[in-house]
Amino acid sequence: MKRMILVAAGSAFLTVTALAQHEHHHPAPAKDTAAGMKMEMKKDTVPQQAPMHDHHMESGQPGHDHAEMEGHDMHSMHMSHAFSRNLPMTRNGSGTAWLPDNSPMYGYMFHAGKWMYMLHGDVYLRYNKQDLLNKGQRGDSKFDAPNMVMLMGQRAVGKKGLFHFNTMLSLDPLTVGNGGYPLLFQTGESYKGQPLVDRQHPHDVFAELSMSYAHALSTKSDVFVYVGYPGEPALGPVAYVHRPSGFFNPDAPLTHHWVDATHITFGVATLGFRYANWKIEGSTFTGREPNENRYNFDKPRFDSWSGRLSFNPGEKWALQASHGFIKQPEELHPGEDVNRTTASATYSIRGFGETFTNITALWGMNKTAGHDAEHGVLVEGSRSVKRKTVYGRYEWVQKSLEELNLSEAEFGHDAIFPVHAFTAGASYDLFNIGQTKIALGGQLSFYDPDRRLSKLYGDNPLAGQVYLRIYPRAMGTKAGPFYLPY
Repeated sequence: MKRMILVAAGSAFLTVTALAQHEHHHPAPAKDTAAGMKMEMKKDTVPQQAPMHDHHMESGQPGHDHAEMEGHDMHSMHMSHAFSRNLPMTRNGSGTAWLPDNSPMYGYMFHAGKWMYMLHGDVYLRYNKQDLLNKGQRGDSKFDAPNMVMLMGQRAVGKKGLFHFNTMLSLDPLTVGNGGYPLLFQTGESYKGQPLVDRQHPHDVFAELSMSYAHALSTKSDVFVYVGYPGEPALGPVAYVHRPSGFFNPDAPLTHHWVDATHITFGVATLGFRYANWKIEGSTFTGREPNENRYNFDKPRFDSWSGRLSFNPGEKWALQASHGFIKQPEELHPGEDVNRTTASATYSIRGFGETFTNITALWGMNKTAGHDAEHGVLVEGSRSVKRKTVYGRYEWVQKSLEELNLSEAEFGHDAIFPVHAFTAGASYDLFNIGQTKIALGGQLSFYDPDRRLSKLYGDNPLAGQVYLRIYPRAMGTKAGPFYLPY
């Protein structure tokens, strides 16, 4: 009963917020004119320094004086990227990672004085059953409600500076439970002194509390500093919770601990530099993953490091490669450090209105001393047209004997078990309340594990779930280089 009350409270919070923001979202102008766009910008955004047009950034060529003056007028009321006054806000990912400029942005935007704010969040009310046909011994089922809410804000500092803060909170410890939710072949972290296997751990209540300052050296270059407690270091692609390609899938990827498990890190500091559409950044952070106490703040250690190179060759693409040294990430393996290497490509295109296509392909590798490297690959995508979305995910990941909590005497020392996982799902928006959507969805997952695991999981276990999802509408249509409210 307590969980149901909390879920209802969270849902009501999103709904009330949407109704409160309804007045701040207006239909796009009938004609795509500069005057119409300026009017909408003034209603829905706050002042800031004029960023360069996207096509100027991509070509590297400055615009004519008249074009620059017009760009200044049209951009002057537009929210920028979190770490650059000269990039579009749609490039914002998680932490300091980049998405394509074409990415949809789901949330509510509002302002007060010199501050611009954006609120984002969602909650899934679902029934989840892993191993639908009861073929194995490790399946489970559960009613739960994965959720999160984010509030970010920013304001100009002088003529070239930008201050930004970001908060992310989750009631997962209550609505999912400290033991996490069932998810076949998922591994990582622990609960009550035992490794979490075939379960996905919940988010901490405080998943991000960060701030940053960016300084524009020119319209084409910025330097920025980001600190978080907790926060996300410069390692891996945009975290799965924030990737539009996987935004409609309630489950964490099996590759989570190969690419983006550091997205909640208690203590991180990042320094970055952007030139045009290139960005290089480095982080020092705490390697230990959050402990099972999901309400506290873990000890900051700053014993790990990472570096990332990002490149957005155009508005449709975001590419990154990164490497990091992670000091003793798992509490149950205190002497085991991990070297993690990742690479990813994200592709996004927009159609008219709420039409989006988003695809991500990524690879991650974990290497620990004395063990062979373990690899993970993911390809996921979603296609949204008005009220309907279809999505899918394919993963191949190498799970170790240790991660699956198996007997060395039975399977041999350093045994590795490849697992293929396929997921297909669909979501349909039943109705809107202001700028908030209520959607009905469901998905099926098919697993093809190493045959040595058949007696534990069955030959090809299936999993399925149905859910109601509450989430905000995408914030705007595209009009030239701008994104205007619907």
